[in-house]
Amino acid sequence: MARSKEFEEAAVLEKAMKLFWEQGYEKTSLNDLVEHMGIHRRSLYDTFTDKHTLFLKALERFEDRISGRLTAGVKQSRSAGEALRFVFGFIIHGEEDAPAGCMLVNSAAELALRDAEVDAKAREAFASTERLLAEIVAWGQESGEFAQRYGTAELAEYLHNALTGLRVMTRTTVAKEKLERTAELTMRILEP
Repeated sequence: MARSKEFEEAAVLEKAMKLFWEQGYEKTSLNDLVEHMGIHRRSLYDTFTDKHTLFLKALERFEDRISGRLTAGVKQSRSAGEALRFVFGFIIHGEEDAPAGCMLVNSAAELALRDAEVDAKAREAFASTERLLAEIVAWGQESGEFAQRYGTAELAEYLHNALTGLRVMTRTTVAKEKLERTAELTMRILEP
């Protein structure tokens, strides 16, 4: 008779995601995962196949989590400027009980050149962020809050590039005030 799982898959995936986010793929050993997730090695293989598959699922979980939170915050905003400030603030200040920085940016820097699946996931997540930024820019341009001297796609690419740099900087000891100044200066390109 097959044994039933003695753990909640979503809960252990969350633990794996945070460990990969904190340490990266290469530094995280199977022993680290088994210990941190609180499951047996056999259960890890039975449920997730292998470390790489687990990592890809953790990346998907991260993307779903972050895109959901960004989208919700943008929808609650009363103006495009408020929405964009929310996005920058979320990236700079992160979440409680979560590692600093961005698991997707970290993973792209670590693995994208040699792992086509990670590269594809990172590119799709980056494209999704640019679509969200383009929606914010279009909203601001239509309302007259943002200048129209550049197109929405160009501005979304520019803003995403700035956000990516901030995501890297949040992994360092750079003061949040410096990152906030950088975000404010970045947003000035949108002023009419």
